[in-house]
Amino acid sequence: MTAQTGRQLSLNAFLHDTGHHEASWRHPQSAIERVDDITWYQEIARTAEAAKLDAVFLADGPAWYGSGYRPSHEFEPITLLTAIATVTERIGLISTASTSFYEPYNLARLFSSLDRISGGRAGWNIVTTFSEDAARNFGLDGTPSNEDRYARAQEFIDVATKLWDSWEDDAVVADRSSGDYLDVSKIHPVDHVGRYLKVKGPFNAPRSPQGRPVYVQAGSSNEGRAFAARNAEAIFTAHQTLSDAQAFYDDIKARSRSFGRNPDHVLVLPGISPFIGDTAEEARELYEYFNTLTVPAYGLDQLEKMGGVSLRHLELDEVVPIEVFGAAGNVLDNQRSRKQVIANIVERDRPTLRQLLHRLAGGRGHNVVHGTPVQIADTIQEWFENGAADGFNVMPPLYPQLLEAFVDKVVPILQERGLFRTEYTGDTLRDHYGLPRPESLYSADLALAAGK
Repeated sequence: MTAQTGRQLSLNAFLHDTGHHEASWRHPQSAIERVDDITWYQEIARTAEAAKLDAVFLADGPAWYGSGYRPSHEFEPITLLTAIATVTERIGLISTASTSFYEPYNLARLFSSLDRISGGRAGWNIVTTFSEDAARNFGLDGTPSNEDRYARAQEFIDVATKLWDSWEDDAVVADRSSGDYLDVSKIHPVDHVGRYLKVKGPFNAPRSPQGRPVYVQAGSSNEGRAFAARNAEAIFTAHQTLSDAQAFYDDIKARSRSFGRNPDHVLVLPGISPFIGDTAEEARELYEYFNTLTVPAYGLDQLEKMGGVSLRHLELDEVVPIEVFGAAGNVLDNQRSRKQVIANIVERDRPTLRQLLHRLAGGRGHNVVHGTPVQIADTIQEWFENGAADGFNVMPPLYPQLLEAFVDKVVPILQERGLFRTEYTGDTLRDHYGLPRPESLYSADLALAAGK
């Protein structure tokens, strides 16, 4: 395939203990013994940085989800990314943090610190968290409705933005002769009193190198799409087919435009989990081998959490009935985005339960592909050039081997086609994503009031 010129892919490496396949830890070459070793994650990040990837990304679930079938003990992600920041120089650092369980002030301090320590590489993956297990760890009896969670999230991001912006960029004067360290007229109280939150402000630190962390969002439900189109600068999403990805891409770009935003500043980054072999047959055999390592009981647990349905009454080789998903395959009834992905797999492919569990084992609903480096690069290029993606969240099934295969064999093909950088051209995550540094809300408001 030949490439178009100009527009460049964004590529993140999604960190996940031994790999994204649920049975990766059982692979004889896995590094299961190192999942509590910080140097393990630092090495992976340096591999991604050497290939000039945009960012590493850490998801987070603040609960133990009750399974003995795979590793579930996790580092707190901002702490882990701070440790990665000290051994890397350019790669972005994206962490999940929930608007349901944090308060805006402590979250603002965490991300401001990460952005300053890293020299401007922080990104905030904004989630609302529907996990009942997580809610009970924070003194809640359960999780609110989607509508309430996203209403709190919107208020939360508005307050966090005001905190990060409450110091104008030139508030620090550090004038030794006058004794003025700050121009306090350029530090503004937030004085927020809302439905969910009450925060006085101002923030207790200057604006960080990026002004604010890059806003990332990962929900594709109807509420999630509206929230992302209004706020997100990068969107992580899960799609199985080109046509589904194109429909999502078009919807997000149109919605962002309706909010008066530049759709080029809203990047759509689907997940892709590549099994890479020197031949197509080798890649297929690798994929099939991983599936022999799966434990059906774990897959059924995950299916219930992702899809909200139980299929335990089915035999493994029984075809999954589409009726169990109700209207989930209909975009108009899209209240739980991953359930819709699963329902669409069942409706389109009519898999047996065993086949469905294998489809989900590699990427939890994200696109799992197997093939040669050229075939993987062709898939990436096809989605990128046909209105389905601005880049990808790369989810290697096994770390570090399949990340190394991706950066050593696929990335050079993308570079040869002019689709991906050969060197970093900037220092911050905003630079890598081609996003502007936002002006302080207060500077903009004051300029507007002055008629400038």
